[in-house]
Amino acid sequence: MKKRYLFPADYMADPSVHIFNGRVYIYPSHDWEDENTVENDNGDHFNMKDYHVLSTDDIMNGEVIDHGKVLDRDDIPWAGRQLWDCDVAEKDGKYYMYFPMKDKNDIFRHGVAIADRPEGPFIPQPDPIRGSYSIDMAIFKDEGEYYMYFGGIWGGQLQRYRDNKALESAYLPTGKEPALPSRVVRLSEDMLQYAEEPRPVHVVDKKGKPLTADNPHRFFEAPWVHKYNGKYYFSYSTGDTHMICYATSDNRFGPFTYQGVILTPVVGWTTHHSIVEFKGKWYLFHHDCVPSGGKTWLRSLKVCELEYDAEGRIKTIEGMD
Repeated sequence: MKKRYLFPADYMADPSVHIFNGRVYIYPSHDWEDENTVENDNGDHFNMKDYHVLSTDDIMNGEVIDHGKVLDRDDIPWAGRQLWDCDVAEKDGKYYMYFPMKDKNDIFRHGVAIADRPEGPFIPQPDPIRGSYSIDMAIFKDEGEYYMYFGGIWGGQLQRYRDNKALESAYLPTGKEPALPSRVVRLSEDMLQYAEEPRPVHVVDKKGKPLTADNPHRFFEAPWVHKYNGKYYFSYSTGDTHMICYATSDNRFGPFTYQGVILTPVVGWTTHHSIVEFKGKWYLFHHDCVPSGGKTWLRSLKVCELEYDAEGRIKTIEGMD
């Protein structure tokens, strides 16, 4: 299978991809080399501090344009550190970028920045979304409403919350306990706040039981949602088992029934993705660390075609190819 590194000139990762005005726009995080980098389970070695926007009109062969820096950590009034994965949605001619960032108390919150064009620049709101927490948002438009799927454990801090309230002590399920689920929330009419309380997104087995914490296919981080043949596909990273997996449902809120592996492990610890259709073909955007010689904090954007079988199952892609 043909794969392409999209932007060899720089280290970028966590691609969120959308089609705006007939063109493919890629919203990645931006990795930086740091001589003081020390890897740990909190992800402190991921020292991202700005966003660029890339675009193309030919995914596998065309020129990829870097529209430059569109948002910087120093432009965000409440910013602390670590400007991680983002996503963008369009409504009524405005473009809304949603991003996670640690505030000055080192707690991840969700911010919003607004632009008049898909390539930015994006102007941040003065405060984070009220009641927001954790990381890795994906925005999905469905029947005229906008929904944010989000969440990540370990450094993503999801284990610090239960029922949308902070815990005095973080709790991460183990063994045969149900795994921590992602979250989904409907956005407000003005796109700037939650319109409701976030709810859990359960991934279950064929018997309807939630995947357990010791299941290598359980949710860890990086949710994404798309529709194919009327079904909702919820895909995500398994984190420490290094796969992208997916589950399906007839309901945007789930529960989602586990189906299989989309992408096997790549070079590098993290795996993060988006799935889009363009000109009649489906594509998987992701990243790996081959160009940096395996430095997991220096990742490179990658893309390949994604295929379904006759029953709508996604064909597994080998990450090391």
